[in-house]
Amino acid sequence: MDVISIGIVEDDNDIRNVIQKYLDSLPGFMCDIAVDSVEAVLPKLQEEILPDVVLMDIGLPGMSGIDGIRLIKERYPEIDIVMLTIYHDSQKIFNSLCAGASGYLLKNTPLPEIKSGIEGLRAGGAPMSPQIARKVIQYFGPNQKARKTSPLTPKEKEIVVGLVDGLSYKMIAARMNISVETVRFHIKNIYQKLHVHSKAEVITKSLRGEI
Repeated sequence: MDVISIGIVEDDNDIRNVIQKYLDSLPGFMCDIAVDSVEAVLPKLQEEILPDVVLMDIGLPGMSGIDGIRLIKERYPEIDIVMLTIYHDSQKIFNSLCAGASGYLLKNTPLPEIKSGIEGLRAGGAPMSPQIARKVIQYFGPNQKARKTSPLTPKEKEIVVGLVDGLSYKMIAARMNISVETVRFHIKNIYQKLHVHSKAEVITKSLRGEI
C-alpha cells in the first residue's frame, strides 16, 4: 500500500493536533510534519522527505498561507497544497487557487471528509467544501460576464490583493518588486477610481466582489 505523507501548517494547536493524530492513525497515511507557520515548515521541507500533501491555513503568524503557497510551489511544485481555513470569501478562494492550491476546505469539514478529500486529490481530484465549490462555479460561471468591468489595472488589483492579505505598503512593494512610493502612487489612484478614502473601504469592496 502506498503511504500518503501529509504536512499541516495550522497555528491553532488544538486543531493541528486533532488532525495530525487522526491522519497519523489511519492506514496508508503518515503525518510527521505539523507546525504553526510557513516559516516553521520551510526548514522541514529542506531536511526531510517531502510530503505529498500540505494542509495550509491562510491566517497564520508571519507569512500568510497564500504567500506560503506561492513560495512552496515555486520550490517544490510536486507538493499538493489544500487550504484548510475559516475564510470563505471569494477573493481569498480565488487568490489561493491562483497561487497554486489544489483544493479548498473549510475548518468545519469533518475529519473523514478531509481524509476522503486527500484521497480524491491523489486520484486527480480537487477537494472543495460544497460552499466553496458553489462560489467557484459562481465566480467562473456565465453570470460573471454580466459583472461590471473593474476600473483597476492588473497592477492595482495586485496591490488590492496585498491589502486584503494584510500586508503593509513596504511588504506589498517587496512582493511586487516596486518602491514604496510607487505603491503609494497606485493606492492614491485606487482610492480615486473606487471613490473611497481608506484602506478599509478598499478591502470591504474587494471582499464584496465589487472590484
